[in-house]
Amino acid sequence: MKTLILFSTRDGQTREIASYISSELKELGVESDVVNLHRCEDIAWANYDRVIIGASIRYGHFHASVEAFVKKHQLQLKERASAFFAVNLVARKPEKRSPQTNPYTRKFLLNSVWQPDHCAVFAGALRYPRYGWLDRFMIRLIMKMTDGETDTSKEVVYTDWQQVARFAHEIAQLSTK
Repeated sequence: MKTLILFSTRDGQTREIASYISSELKELGVESDVVNLHRCEDIAWANYDRVIIGASIRYGHFHASVEAFVKKHQLQLKERASAFFAVNLVARKPEKRSPQTNPYTRKFLLNSVWQPDHCAVFAGALRYPRYGWLDRFMIRLIMKMTDGETDTSKEVVYTDWQQVARFAHEIAQLSTK
């Protein structure tokens, strides 16, 4: 059996994290498929005994399709060992890097019909040169208010790859349902 890793990303960091998890699982002898949640139509659920969903935050919200996907596939999610990871810039601060202390993840889990077996929060990446002018302006403003990087010529990856590797190892240990 395999692990299905679904991701919802805005600028690509969640996809990178999902791919990293997949490579870590492969080293542990666990097969996985990495799929863009926005581009999956028919999932062969019978091929998977675990599912991981990763989603990024922009302006305080996950993409609406994440919640819609969870609602549509709640039965399939509940039938399998499952995990969720959130990616956001708030998590660049260590005290905001857990499901209990990250406001966006906590809110999602409180309101979700799906309660994953395991959760994590990872810091994302700040990629000013890749943003359009409005996003660059707004994100810079938010970063200024939260004592973050404001140099719009920079790209900064805040992701703690060791934390991601630990998460992958924990997923590999999840017992199947």
